[in-house]
Amino acid sequence: MKHCILLIVVVLVGFLISNPLMAQQTAVDYFESGVTKSRSGDFTGALQAFSMAITMNPDNAPSYYNRGLAKANLKDHRGAILDYDRAIEINPKDALAYLSRGVSKSKQEDHRSALLDYGRAIELSPEDAQAYYNRGVSRSKLDQFKGALQDFNRTLELEPANQAALYSRGITKQKLEEYSGSLADFTKLIELSPKKSQPYAARGASRIELNDFNGAITDLNKAIEITPDDAESFLNRGFAKGKLEDFKGANGDYDRAIALNATNYKGYYGRGFCRGKLGDQKGAVQDFNQAIELNNTNTEAKPLFSGRISRATLGSLLNVVQERNKLNELSPERSEAYFSRGMSKNKQGDSKAAIIDLNKAIELNPTYAEAYFSRGLIKSAQNDQRGAILDCNSAIKLNPRYAEAFYVRGIIRHGLGDDNGGCLDLSKSGELGYTPAYKVISDYCN
Repeated sequence: MKHCILLIVVVLVGFLISNPLMAQQTAVDYFESGVTKSRSGDFTGALQAFSMAITMNPDNAPSYYNRGLAKANLKDHRGAILDYDRAIEINPKDALAYLSRGVSKSKQEDHRSALLDYGRAIELSPEDAQAYYNRGVSRSKLDQFKGALQDFNRTLELEPANQAALYSRGITKQKLEEYSGSLADFTKLIELSPKKSQPYAARGASRIELNDFNGAITDLNKAIEITPDDAESFLNRGFAKGKLEDFKGANGDYDRAIALNATNYKGYYGRGFCRGKLGDQKGAVQDFNQAIELNNTNTEAKPLFSGRISRATLGSLLNVVQERNKLNELSPERSEAYFSRGMSKNKQGDSKAAIIDLNKAIELNPTYAEAYFSRGLIKSAQNDQRGAILDCNSAIKLNPRYAEAFYVRGIIRHGLGDDNGGCLDLSKSGELGYTPAYKVISDYCN
């Protein structure tokens, strides 16, 4: 089933003006720059422009809303939700803000909360087909298929040619075992998009349930012709051929399904059944063994850390952080010299001596944010992740705009299992301008 569709809607109305003329114009310029960059697909640049507009005019709902959209398009849905929260706080009648916040919540698999947002969006804009469609998708994710069907029905009342809704309604009818009803939706979708494989595959699956095996094979032939690497269609076609006692043909389909997806136990079961019918009892037993083993195997590998970021991955992500050692005027207590010497020792591979120098730099200058941050990086490399987080905390407290510190703390927290806290730190890092954060967000926060 397709996921919720993220609407890229630029809100231009209601830009509140409260500052002196020059500041007003500057805020408007940043806002319009953000709009232009969003339209061109430069969401990182748009985010920075909207952030400047917010700095100039912190009570303007469209700036928060559009920055939220930029973050969402960078897959930073946690950060987007925070901006939508603020936009709604300022303007609680904005249906699009509720709709977009619901999308980001859905992307985080928080479908129950998303339903509330979609419901509010529908209250404020009852003719918005997208809101009904999105609510239907979330209801499906929660196995609320009857409610989902009602939402997809309403979507299609408003937009009869909405292909996503047609497909989703057909799939929902399958979930409700309304296979005959699903055929009409998939047939309509085939009429609208005859070169897409999904409706042929789905209609073929419904025909199997209705014992129309010849019709199913015809549909699945077309699905495979369009998408030759669709393992599920080979599985279903193999099943249909087996029901028609074409065991040789079915065996070939199961061979192909297994080649495309060796982890699906159904392929081994089906092939084992065919092999048995074809007289290959040894091969049948091997396949049945594999089907049983796969069906009872917990395939989730236990990570080194409790989060999705392993220690090895953590190291590679930290390597993108550039050192912040700059030439500064030497203070009387010479903390800068200790800091620089420590960084040099670390590059020579003597991390213990480096820590000693950084400790001294911090002792002489307790407000030395770069020293805390650098010491945190070294501690992380030594696998003292808790100590690294404490140092990042200190760096951020001293410099609340320290984007790299948020980045490092975010990936360490995520690696230790605090997915939400880690991803919020990464979001803040990106918001502050450290763009590598968005690659990590894309890979690990969705």
